[in-house]
Amino acid sequence: MSQAPLAGLARTTRPRTALRRFLALDAVVTGANGVAYATASRPLGELLGIDADLLLELGLFLVVFAAGVAWLASRPQPPAPAVKLVVDANLLWAALSVVALVAWLDPTTAGLVWTPLQAATVAGFAVLQ
Repeated sequence: MSQAPLAGLARTTRPRTALRRFLALDAVVTGANGVAYATASRPLGELLGIDADLLLELGLFLVVFAAGVAWLASRPQPPAPAVKLVVDANLLWAALSVVALVAWLDPTTAGLVWTPLQAATVAGFAVLQ
């Protein structure tokens, strides 16, 4: 993602507004990813070389997580401990994605590209938040 759209999204004199926007963007991207994993776990599993049952479970988790992040984004003043939990969870997800890629997944070429890409995206959300 280029800096121009991010700068436009974050452009505000109120840090809480920028935080809420990044939380909302995180919720949308995470929710879409979760819905895709949950509803298309078999074809995506074949494409990525990742077990379909694992993708289904991850998808369901991501949908619930995204709902929580969306709720935080809707708060006028998101509670700091909850935001820190989201940031920590995003960092953990990014790290575990890389560990899984190296330690126990046997992905296809698409999976080798997708896994670090989504890990970097999630880490990016953590940094922005």
